Amino acid sequence: MSGGMRPAVVEQLGDRIRAARQEQDLSVGALAELSDVSRRMLTQIELGQANPSVATLDRVAAGLGTTFAALMGVGADGAPDGVEVWSTEAGSWAVLLDAVDTELLSVETWKWKLLGEDVYEGGAGIPVPGIMHHVIEGALEIDTGSEVRVIEAGGSGRVVTGGGYRYRAQEGQAAVFFSVALLARPPR
Repeated sequence: MSGGMRPAVVEQLGDRIRAARQEQDLSVGALAELSDVSRRMLTQIELGQANPSVATLDRVAAGLGTTFAALMGVGADGAPDGVEVWSTEAGSWAVLLDAVDTELLSVETWKWKLLGEDVYEGGAGIPVPGIMHHVIEGALEIDTGSEVRVIEAGGSGRVVTGGGYRYRAQEGQAAVFFSVALLARPPR
């Protein structure tokens, strides 16, 4: 089972994207070209009618010259408890705790809980210079398409991927872990 963003987060995100687009005097079509996201999807996101993937939002953020974390309102002025970005009916969740942006790189800190057979799919073709993980409870399985890696409780590891990846708790149990993602910011 896979999950999605909470409806309140989707609505707030749509408002932020629309405001950022209008502030830059961009049409939906212009942002579609800059982000490689369809006009229809952008309109649905802005209206809170779509539940986009983080990878899609990364492309929208890049088109706006910002980062996913900044669109979520996390960073220097963000709430210290973070923002729950992803969740499932089974109780799995991901919270974006904090982010730091530089001209070339965005660094995001996440806390995750995966339960049972829930799977999180990320990346979607976007190269990721590195994601560091530290598992607190259970065992985390990371599948990059070319490699499956397992990190057990108390262990840490780093994954570099040129595309998508999948997280799941090993053997359908529970996994609680932190991740720190290093994301290259495209030149604008």
